[in-house]
Amino acid sequence: MTARFMLRCGGFPMSSDRSRQQVRILGDGCAALSLAARAGELVAHDLHLVRPEGAPVEIDHIWGFWDAPGLVDASRMARAKWHRWSIVTESGEAVMRSVSRPYTALHRLDWTGHCRDAAALAEVEIDMADAEEKADLVFDSRPPPVPSGMMLQHFLGFEVRSRHPVFDPETAILMDFRVDQSRGMHFIYLLPFSATEALVESTLFTPSVCSDDFYHGAIKGYLDKQFGLTDFETLRTERGVIPLGILERRDPAIPGIGGNGGAIRPSSGYAFPFIQKQIERAIAGERAHGALRFEVPHHKVDLWMDAVLLSVLRHWPERAPDLFLRMGQALDGDEFARFLSGEADWPLRLKVIMAMPKWPFLCGLARMIAGANQQPVTRAA
Repeated sequence: MTARFMLRCGGFPMSSDRSRQQVRILGDGCAALSLAARAGELVAHDLHLVRPEGAPVEIDHIWGFWDAPGLVDASRMARAKWHRWSIVTESGEAVMRSVSRPYTALHRLDWTGHCRDAAALAEVEIDMADAEEKADLVFDSRPPPVPSGMMLQHFLGFEVRSRHPVFDPETAILMDFRVDQSRGMHFIYLLPFSATEALVESTLFTPSVCSDDFYHGAIKGYLDKQFGLTDFETLRTERGVIPLGILERRDPAIPGIGGNGGAIRPSSGYAFPFIQKQIERAIAGERAHGALRFEVPHHKVDLWMDAVLLSVLRHWPERAPDLFLRMGQALDGDEFARFLSGEADWPLRLKVIMAMPKWPFLCGLARMIAGANQQPVTRAA
């Protein structure tokens, strides 16, 4: 089934079938475009995407996630996949493997280009129309505001090419903590596309970003120390800042979708697979019950566990290498992928809890409760 053709009438999209509800999505980022690509699956709604005035230019970067049955199109377009990945610290290394759940790298522009093509086939319009025009339903996919002092995942990375083979193309390095820890939790994220090419990012979990010089120095020092690589070509640069925690919606009066609808995983910053889950559940609900709604795609217990972890990382960042190493050593690859992908059951959650030192988390919980008693409570979208 394809979405109905939408006629323009006074700036308002009108369907030839008056029984279908008209839906405006504010924004044209990952969530909005991912939904538009599947507009033909909706049985009672026509979509119209509104690109806001002054929206930033779309810049390419890599999205990482673990492959899953619901990510078939993204998996097909992936630049690379790794069935083995590692977490490295000064004291040890955890190497995990999975046959069915490889870690996957997808270029943003490959995905959004695919979605725009699919949306065009479904006759979904994307324009700069006035966002105040009436519609039956409006959802806001624009990024929510980030409060001052919130924990952030911030990074800057180079895609590099060396003259000689230095990387292990079979193993993605998700976290290597053998870098400067003086500013908070800091690790290198390295995706080897071949023995001579890799994306290398300096990543921190702290409330404030660093100067470019800090990230640059961390990457160059790491490549020199761990790979003996001092002479390399920089193919491209990517950077980002991701809020870690539960955010207020951009406009409390407008339901959210994507990052503005609670899709970002607070403890990791992962968003892409959760956006797809949110949309899949919304489409299934619409087909079953006729109503289109977008729910937070995380279990409440996982959000609570994430909040405690973030409290520990904020106040005792020096514990981060040991905590993540313990988790990597306690879980196999499939379990690790399930846990980070929001698919944990209680036995898996308890396995993670039992692998962790208890005192830091009790202290983190106390800090979290004390902070909640002093500040207004935020709510999920």
